Amino acid sequence: MSISDFRKKKLLFLFNVFFDVNQSGEIDVKDFELAIERVCQLRGWAKGTPKNQETHSVMLEIWEGLRSKADKDNDGQVSVEEWCNMWDAYAKDPSTVMDWQNKYMNFMFDLEDASNDGGIDASEFALVCSSYGLEKKECELAFKKMARGQDEVSREQFASLWEEYFSSEDPCAPGNFIFGKTSF
Repeated sequence: MSISDFRKKKLLFLFNVFFDVNQSGEIDVKDFELAIERVCQLRGWAKGTPKNQETHSVMLEIWEGLRSKADKDNDGQVSVEEWCNMWDAYAKDPSTVMDWQNKYMNFMFDLEDASNDGGIDASEFALVCSSYGLEKKECELAFKKMARGQDEVSREQFASLWEEYFSSEDPCAPGNFIFGKTSF
């Protein structure tokens, strides 16, 4: 792998905390099913409700997109190496963003924007990130670093920060904080 230690730490954090939900060491459909359950419970979206069904649909589309792009050995799982190789290719040319990556970015923005006002504030951000096991105080600090003193982050800003997370080598870049962690 040609990824720097810093970027690899960021990718492994995302892999381990947000994707490998069952901590099996690989990402598979079971992780997405657990994530769907977690997200719906966090937001109070009961089975059969439109938001619950939408979450299922979007998350399974994201899984299929991820699997089809990263699962090079077609074993139905995405290994750490496959994960890092896929994101390294994206970092080298962000214009090659895949549909599932955009879906995931928009899903995360919409999940964090609980008030549905077009912006993520510190409490919305901290609630979602802490639901993945991060300390709420760290999430609040990460939001301050990410938002650069603003009260909210818009979808457009989030998209720019997202790209920065996957491609930046600068430990102080605001995009490094979009998943609630303050250091790698």
